[in-house]
Amino acid sequence: QVQLVESGGGLVQAGGSLRLSCAASGRTFSRYAMGWFRQAPGKEREFVAVISWSGGSTYYADSVKGRFTISRDNAKNTVYLQMNSLKPEDTAVYYCAADRRWRVVLSTTPDEYDYWGQGTQVTVSS
Repeated sequence: QVQLVESGGGLVQAGGSLRLSCAASGRTFSRYAMGWFRQAPGKEREFVAVISWSGGSTYYADSVKGRFTISRDNAKNTVYLQMNSLKPEDTAVYYCAADRRWRVVLSTTPDEYDYWGQGTQVTVSS
């Protein structure tokens, strides 16, 4: 069992930056791919970024590519999402999630993730 706790959300002006953190409990964190998703009011949860267990592979949604960076520190059981050049359309609750299964291709599908955090609100004002 893995418990995930996100932090770092808040209110920021357009063009600004935030860094989200996701702290994981449990000794198996380093075995899991980790993803970030977001959900805006009235919309479905959508994929943002994913990182492999080793940190050697990453993948991003087109909407955030070049602006967001996902990283992890397995020694600290933490995954990060650095968000730069924020836009009002980035406003959402951001969730981190853990995928227990090894996959040839990192998953972008919420249903394939096994553990979820409670989410952290990011609001970008125009």
